Amino acid sequence: MQQPFSRRTFLSSSLVAAAAAARPQWSLAQSGSARKPNVLIILADDLGAGDLSCCGGKDIRTPHVDSLFAAGMRMSNFYANCPVCSPTRAALLSGKYPENVGVPGVIRTHPNNSWGYLLPSATLLPALLKPAGYATAAVGKWHLGLKEPNLPNLRGFDHFHGFLGDMMDDYNNHRRHGINYMRLNDKEIDPKGHATDLFTQWACEYLAGRKGNDQPFLLYLAYNAPHTPIQPPPEHLQRVTDREKDITQKRAKLVALIEHMDDGIGKVLAALKAAGLEENTLVVFTSDNGGDLPPGAFNGPWRAGKGTLYEGGIRVPAAIRWPGQVQPGSQCDRTSLTMDVVPTVLQVAGLAAADDLDGRGFLPALKGQAMKEPPRDLFWGRREGGGMFKGKTIECARRGEWKVIRSRPGAELELYNLAADPYEKQDLAGSEKDKLAEMAKVLADQLARYAKVPWQAPG
Repeated sequence: MQQPFSRRTFLSSSLVAAAAAARPQWSLAQSGSARKPNVLIILADDLGAGDLSCCGGKDIRTPHVDSLFAAGMRMSNFYANCPVCSPTRAALLSGKYPENVGVPGVIRTHPNNSWGYLLPSATLLPALLKPAGYATAAVGKWHLGLKEPNLPNLRGFDHFHGFLGDMMDDYNNHRRHGINYMRLNDKEIDPKGHATDLFTQWACEYLAGRKGNDQPFLLYLAYNAPHTPIQPPPEHLQRVTDREKDITQKRAKLVALIEHMDDGIGKVLAALKAAGLEENTLVVFTSDNGGDLPPGAFNGPWRAGKGTLYEGGIRVPAAIRWPGQVQPGSQCDRTSLTMDVVPTVLQVAGLAAADDLDGRGFLPALKGQAMKEPPRDLFWGRREGGGMFKGKTIECARRGEWKVIRSRPGAELELYNLAADPYEKQDLAGSEKDKLAEMAKVLADQLARYAKVPWQAPG
């Protein structure tokens, strides 16, 4: 049975103590190596803000992801760039608002139900890292295009081993609409096994192959889990039901799928260490959007979930571990978005970020230093089909603690003050007319900028 959520930091004291003991002489000067740091980005799919044991989940055990929070920095105000898959992935790899690179909605197999097209002109993180000599690999879910020019190997990745499509209809046969989207680079493959296990295995194999190689690398590992269909291996489900006597079957299946992914992440982290790469690798962990409520996700106290622009749809768990640079058990309260990862990684690699990026790097904050940066307005949106959207959008803007949101296409704007009302219970649109007008203009101006960017494939 799900227990109440508290807003305090859920770091196990034993985990923090273990991390500190492992590196008792922590200091910024301890990085030592002149080699550029490796980068490992791990992205979960539909993981709720509370669906980790270190983030308030009382019926779930995620020791390996918890260890990243304990040995690194918790990003306590981290947001996905969109409440659904493709746009956040576009932001994660481009450093821009997804609408600015042509991906306002989910990219799908059938053109009449596909709501984005990654601009061929957009330069992605693996290509941006090339001047610093990085080898680049992507393992797992791509979801940014199914054919040229938007295939991983054509967008900067030296190596791709994974799934091109969106969700899998079955974790064990890896099809979508009956189509096999599993690839090893440009070769169609048909491996056997649960997709989570395959992605874990392929990431481990890549890391083992890096042993003894001084060339820095970027490994982008994107799991399908815990996206629907909720298909945990039977032994994981049995473990959960044996342990959690009051849990519902629906919730037990989701918990088991997340714990299965956590086991896989543990194997990847072990492979990183076995290859002698742990001490010089920045590890980023987060999710592409908030948890999906119908299958039983837990988004903590935040309103709603996946697909919506309320806090539960866009607030996500995030942690960054970097031995010798990021203090174990630390916390950053800066409001950050997925798109901020790109300029931060470029800073880590010693590269200057392009002026046209929408994201802002936060390397000083990672190192525990105060950051002086001008305030910025923040934006989220989603384009979708179906009976509610009909190809239209929902959108929201944030300025400071004020948030304006259109929760349904064509609906009246809602207004919230997140400082006074973080759980979005009181719509102030009727009582704060001047602020509503200000925020409506902020949002309208951004939508006008987006309108200039094509989001459909040519022809």
